[in-house]
Amino acid sequence: MAIADVSDLPLAQLLSLSGRTAVVTGGARGIGEAICHRFAEAGADVVVADLDGALAEDVAEAVSAAHGRRAVGTGVDVADERAVVELAERALAETGRIDVWVNNAGVYPSQPFLEMSAADWDRVLAVNLRGTFLGAHAAAERMHAAGHGGVILNLASTAGYRAAGPGVAHYVSSKHAVRGLTKALAVELGPAGIRVLAIAPTLIETPGIEAGRAAFEAAGLGDLLDQMAERAPLRRNGVADDVARVALFCASDMSILMTGSTLAVDAGDLAT
Repeated sequence: MAIADVSDLPLAQLLSLSGRTAVVTGGARGIGEAICHRFAEAGADVVVADLDGALAEDVAEAVSAAHGRRAVGTGVDVADERAVVELAERALAETGRIDVWVNNAGVYPSQPFLEMSAADWDRVLAVNLRGTFLGAHAAAERMHAAGHGGVILNLASTAGYRAAGPGVAHYVSSKHAVRGLTKALAVELGPAGIRVLAIAPTLIETPGIEAGRAAFEAAGLGDLLDQMAERAPLRRNGVADDVARVALFCASDMSILMTGSTLAVDAGDLAT
């Protein structure tokens, strides 16, 4: 399947996700929640999937009320193969199709390497890498069977390019692997019209990061997050919608000739 040439389409149509369904894992908080809102605003029906199923249902209601699109909230453990397959099947049953799948769910614990257990390592890789593989596999199977192509979007990190500091060897390894998996899947799935992209955010201000801010201050490190913002060329940390807007670009026909790439949303972090 050759990818379409959309050069004659108007800008509004290129950005539109009307008639498409998007599944977003980790969709009930932070970046995932922002992506759900932007996709629905662009016309997509959205499946909000999260480990916290009740919160996912609440977010789906809010998305539907805000944008007038169908939104379904459901629980999922992305490291559980059966649960991911059930999510894909529910998305098809509820909306009739899967056009975009966002592997956003992830964990970011911190343990010094010499104190890191095999169980610590396995948990991070299970969610961040295995979860990405399972989601991509479930989505690609159904996109290929339907014959209409689609977009798989993986959340990597600037930690997928370099070590992010001490205590996160498992996280850094998982995000390097996500970038590699994105490239490999782009090669294999491209002939079926399935594009695979990744986004690499820098520090993003989310509720989890806000909790970390208090911990930094309690440890006498001052406002470390503000210090990081001052070091970035664009002089601020990211917010969830900074990533969601790039996700919309990736999911839309604006990026139709792009696959295998990782787009950095980093305020210039990787340039320093």
